[in-house]
Amino acid sequence: MSKTVLLVDDNPIQLSARQMVLSQAGLEVKVATSADSALALLRTLSQAEKIGVIVTDHIMPQATGSEFVTLVRQINPQVPVIVISGLAEAEKEYEGMNVLFRQKPCPPPELIDLVQKAVKKSEPC
Repeated sequence: MSKTVLLVDDNPIQLSARQMVLSQAGLEVKVATSADSALALLRTLSQAEKIGVIVTDHIMPQATGSEFVTLVRQINPQVPVIVISGLAEAEKEYEGMNVLFRQKPCPPPELIDLVQKAVKKSEPC
């Protein structure tokens, strides 16, 4: 099981706040500020460094969250993905993508709970 979380957000304030919350909850956190940098990181990780869950924003430069998830699924079809967005209508873009969608704000206790459940779900039986 990997307790490593990949946070993807182009907003440095959101990124650092979520990183701090998840790190304090005992999770290892890697960050990316764009879909491209997140995909590059995913491609370079060894098997031992695999990501346990991805938490991403919906609106980012270069790719929407749904475009990003489509590309992630080509690299790792099984990794849990949590999308956090201020746009409720964006949820329909993720239908059939095996994504957990949450609207902003996502309070720290809820974020920790969502991530921990996703990490447990991704564990091999």
